[in-house]
Amino acid sequence: MPATPLRGLDAAGGLAALRGLLDRPLASYYLLLSSAGLLLLIGLTMVFSATSVRDYAEDGDATASVVKQAIFAVIGVIAFWACQRLPARTYRALGRPLMLVAIALLLVLNLLVAWARVTGEESARIGPVEARLLWLFIGGIQVQPSELAKFALVLWGAHVIARKGAALGWWRELATPLFPVVGLLFVLVGYNDLGTMICMLALVVGLLWAAGVRMRVFGALSVAGLAGIGLLIAVASIGAGSGEKDAENYRLARLTNFLNPSPPDQCGDPCWQLYQGRLAIEHGGWFGVGLGKSSLKWNWLPEAHNDFIFAIIAEELGVVGCAVVLTLFAVLAYSGLRIARRVEDPFRRLAAAAVTTWLVSQAVINIGGVVGLLPITGLPLPFISDGGSALVVTLAAVGMLASFARAEPDAARALHARPPARWVRLLWAPLPPLPGRRRRAAAPAGAQGPVPRARERREDGQAAPRGARQTRARGGTASERRR
Repeated sequence: MPATPLRGLDAAGGLAALRGLLDRPLASYYLLLSSAGLLLLIGLTMVFSATSVRDYAEDGDATASVVKQAIFAVIGVIAFWACQRLPARTYRALGRPLMLVAIALLLVLNLLVAWARVTGEESARIGPVEARLLWLFIGGIQVQPSELAKFALVLWGAHVIARKGAALGWWRELATPLFPVVGLLFVLVGYNDLGTMICMLALVVGLLWAAGVRMRVFGALSVAGLAGIGLLIAVASIGAGSGEKDAENYRLARLTNFLNPSPPDQCGDPCWQLYQGRLAIEHGGWFGVGLGKSSLKWNWLPEAHNDFIFAIIAEELGVVGCAVVLTLFAVLAYSGLRIARRVEDPFRRLAAAAVTTWLVSQAVINIGGVVGLLPITGLPLPFISDGGSALVVTLAAVGMLASFARAEPDAARALHARPPARWVRLLWAPLPPLPGRRRRAAAPAGAQGPVPRARERREDGQAAPRGARQTRARGGTASERRR
């Protein structure tokens, strides 16, 4: 009999302890760092597991891909450190230049890719710049402009909406300049990469939701987004993205195979990746076959190191490993939304909500495509998939979130109350600004000195209109009035 109350007491005590930990001033900061750091470590481990066999078979070096990914991880950690030290005004100032750079890079990429299609070449080059589908090679450095465009959209969009404030209730305030620039960005990104455009659409929805925009705006945005997605699916028949003219529309094939899947022996290439991914998940079971022991990565599962790395996690680590990854993404989502709810600055609130929506929606789209709950879009899994540009930009965005977490009112007061050592502040992050003090209550009129004659109170107790003259008595002689 006493076992039940004891179990209830233990559960209540555990919840109270968890609530106490979450009530600490820097809880958001440490939750963000722990979830992002663990996802990064899991990503490096799984990239090595998914690429070691292929790298050894091709080059005789099983660590080639993971070393390259580790280098980008170090660059990303440096970007995280730098972004954590920047104040909000710097991010607001960087929004427009980053947006212009992202649009310029996307224009160059699309023009070079279109020229390559016209000439029948795999890539096109102008001087030191070479374009291959989604990537620009600038002097030997590989850049994916769509990843930079996500971060630029967060900063610029949050700045524009925060500056408009209450005027967002008017359509014309949203129409200029937010919607035209976002539409141009969607076209430039979606022409080659429909999955990234869908992720950016979710980012914009999160930004407007945090701003408190009316539901009719979301309805209109949803209609326009669906129409744009349909148009981009259609133009794949004329060569958009990796499509080819007069060939099967691969974007439409992915959608139709998701809605009406065919048997694996009749589907062919459009279903091969999804079918092999499901085999990997089934092979893993509850606890997996063991780290590094996947058999589907032996050139059976396409893009096992990138788009479908979650299938390798399911095969090697099982349901338990998948649950750990999903839990870490849930903690990341909770941390980001908690930061957005607690900060006082409108720009910080909007940018935090946008970054959280971006990372979580991309993870949902990727995992949903792997397990068959969503169509395959080709989006990488944040922190985990192989890819340098995506990892660096993602860690930079998390660094900005960490800066905002330290700027929460309770966190800022706690850091100023017991500041860390000077060398810690120099190496890690400076002290955040203290939250603004509330204005003092207005003092009585007598305590503030003489009241201006134009604002003296009338006999009926109402304040005289500003600028109105009181009726002056014109008694006395002319000489007295002149004095």
